[in-house]
Amino acid sequence: MGRQTVRKVTDEGVLGPGDLLQLKARGITEAQVRDQLRLFRQGSNWLTLDRPCVIKDGVEKISAKGADVLIDLQREAAREGRFTKFVPASGVGSRMFSFVFEYVSGAALGRRKEIKRDAERGHKGAQQFLTFIDAISQFAFFDDLKGVMSENSLELEQMLKAKEYGDIARFLLSEAGLDYQNIPKALVKFHRYREAGRTAFEEHLVEAVQYVQDRHSRARLHFTILPEQAGQFSRLVGQVRPILEERHGSCFTIEFSYQLPSSDTVAVDLNNQPFREKEGRLLFRPGGHGALLRNLNSLGADLVYIKNIDNVVPEHLMGATTLWKRILGGYLVKQASQINAYLEGLDDAPLDRRLVRESAAFCRERLGMIFPQGFGRWPMLKQKSVLQRGLDRPLRVCGVVRNEGEPGGGPFWVRWKDGSCSRQIVESSQVNLDLSDQRKIWESAPFFNPVDLVCSLRDRKGKKFNLDRYSDKKSYLITRKSHEGRDLKALEWPGLWNGGMARWLTFFVEVPIETFNPVKTVLDLLRPEHQPG
Repeated sequence: MGRQTVRKVTDEGVLGPGDLLQLKARGITEAQVRDQLRLFRQGSNWLTLDRPCVIKDGVEKISAKGADVLIDLQREAAREGRFTKFVPASGVGSRMFSFVFEYVSGAALGRRKEIKRDAERGHKGAQQFLTFIDAISQFAFFDDLKGVMSENSLELEQMLKAKEYGDIARFLLSEAGLDYQNIPKALVKFHRYREAGRTAFEEHLVEAVQYVQDRHSRARLHFTILPEQAGQFSRLVGQVRPILEERHGSCFTIEFSYQLPSSDTVAVDLNNQPFREKEGRLLFRPGGHGALLRNLNSLGADLVYIKNIDNVVPEHLMGATTLWKRILGGYLVKQASQINAYLEGLDDAPLDRRLVRESAAFCRERLGMIFPQGFGRWPMLKQKSVLQRGLDRPLRVCGVVRNEGEPGGGPFWVRWKDGSCSRQIVESSQVNLDLSDQRKIWESAPFFNPVDLVCSLRDRKGKKFNLDRYSDKKSYLITRKSHEGRDLKALEWPGLWNGGMARWLTFFVEVPIETFNPVKTVLDLLRPEHQPG
């Protein structure tokens, strides 16, 4: 398709007939694009950090004695089949192997001499590549790579000895081999076992058995994927489900939903005009994990664990994860039970003044709510109404770990325009770090968000909350990116655990760092926590 003639439809941008066909194919309306262009012009809406969450001020530290009670609560809820595990799994594995791709397509063409020269000059990608290739036999996908190369009359060990790595990288990344540049990260072999390697997807199934399985040995999991990935996931489920079910005496209920193209957002240039590719087509980008709020909203589940696809360990190291998943789940059950008891009491007639005072104290002391001046002197019915609105919401408990310099968000008290404060998970892109006071608060945060959540999605009567009502639509993110060497701006919807859950009731609980083992690059798989026991 050549460059098209465009017409100005509003002062918010220019769209042509070809653009409208492109929008229709994606399930996006012209009005939605206009709204997105308006957000680009407005710019980001910064949050105002009040202070970081710390122990005894936003973050709770669970004692050994308290943990026992919470574990029992979680076990009973799990036996009743109340828990589901929700895993965003649509991301592709290309970022894991970016430095490998560089030395397939670059001038070095996989020759050790040239790569070593770049490494000695301080090139990080070259240094990473040498680490990767020298340890390649330690990766769980080594045997698969060796096999697919052998099928094509190529011997992996001989190429390693010859120090010629181009074909090795090609068969690792491209469709000719394992296609790790394009397949979902969930389907990359993460861990080596005596019998076979396991993908991240398989490890999530095994992990779910430990804390989601009910009294009938059923473990429920839900993965969000892209429509074009459905066949790949279906094939893997068919291969591994019988093996894992027999091994663990379990029965898996595995559901998938799609992150649809209609949740993508249009990109713009630095002048906030629609960004066009070389052939003149609009460029759309994924709307971020906040687009998954609709998937979570459609789940119909009661209590839900949320965890990233790449944060898994081999089976022999799952003990700490299992323990703290049970503790967090029990904490959620305990808080939800207390909140529901207050709500039910507030429904009673005549209204119990003592219960109103107790509910208000819980809101202030446990949830950090700030009431208007003179609230305690208001008529009881008016106080009741405020308390009911404040308490009748979805609930989440978020595990947080000590900040060891990982990039990402953390737990903060955020101050809203009405003067109230609430606990939020905040990303750096949501904060104006050019303001010295905001940067100081940000840099002083002792905790990090590892995406370790458990959520209650139903009210006290068992009815599903409409989660969209409790998101902060103004917490969208605008970021700088590039495409084919050209700068652009991208729009992401309020993050699933950021703005998407901004108006939820939130508790933060410290969890140990050993429960956080993400795999962002393939080299992370060389860490001891990802190697065989």
